[in-house]
Amino acid sequence: MTLSKSSKICILGGGSWATALMKMLLDNDTDATVHWFMRNAEAIEYIQNKGRNPKYLSSIKLDTSRLVLYNNINEAVENSDILIFAIPSAFLNNALQSLTVPLKDKIIFSAIKGIVPEHNLIIGEFFHQQYQVPFESVGVITGPCHAEEVAMERLSYITVAAIDLIKAEFIATRIETMYLKTMISDDIYGTEYSSVLKNIFAVAAGVCHGLGYGDNFQAVLISNSILEIQRFVNTVHPIKRDIKSSAYLGDLLVTAYSKFSRNRTFGTMIGKGYSVQSAQLEMNMVAEGYYATKCIHQINKKYNINMPISDAIYQILYHGKPAAFEIRLLTDKLR
Repeated sequence: MTLSKSSKICILGGGSWATALMKMLLDNDTDATVHWFMRNAEAIEYIQNKGRNPKYLSSIKLDTSRLVLYNNINEAVENSDILIFAIPSAFLNNALQSLTVPLKDKIIFSAIKGIVPEHNLIIGEFFHQQYQVPFESVGVITGPCHAEEVAMERLSYITVAAIDLIKAEFIATRIETMYLKTMISDDIYGTEYSSVLKNIFAVAAGVCHGLGYGDNFQAVLISNSILEIQRFVNTVHPIKRDIKSSAYLGDLLVTAYSKFSRNRTFGTMIGKGYSVQSAQLEMNMVAEGYYATKCIHQINKKYNINMPISDAIYQILYHGKPAAFEIRLLTDKLR
């Protein structure tokens, strides 16, 4: 596919990150029309009438004259060239059940930052294996960037990764604005796995916060977390990469420390004694780190990488081990 200004981009998903991405695309080019798929027909009607997403980032005013909205995924895919998925990974497989239009000729970018739990695959691998999308047509959009700060137009940075750097550059150019700077990378495995792992470590940071650990310990926890990320991505996909750059370390830091981090919030509730189910119900939002913890644990059975923080969170979330006990054990493994 030849990319051009007329290439049609579609955001798939109706949450905060999908809404933030839509804002970027609309703010970048005041003439462009953007396609948007979401399953909630009532939300679509509200956006058409009010120009705002009723449930997520409702402060953002959207130019509806330049929006084409769908609640039929086949129509959305059929009429688009580039698909940017922002559907939580836990719901992605189900959201695609009704899809009959082939994806193999589309360009796919993942803004999901999660693993498809039914397959234990990162998003790029999922679309390649399940929908025959070539890896050359797969990309990743990653942080450090919270949707809430995009809504407030606070300066943010995003890394767009693809094996084909022309495709990465195209998307980076289309979402860059006065409040958003972009960088490109060819590391689709490392950036996507890192964006998955940082959610687990943000849960860990929240658990420790909920238990009353202070900033001194949090600094050690996150220092060890980036080392776990480095060990994992270098084992799974060993290429030259700078783990200290913003796509890796920066994304970890903002997710572990920010008040907008739903993974940290989820972890804090667990640390304070909430059950997993009660924390999920009260948040009413998806914490990707919960699902990622089990998936990474299962994937790591193949590699046997030393991952004490991830292992501790797995024991807490999936085996009901007391958070205080597991974190106390963890403190003797950190350096």
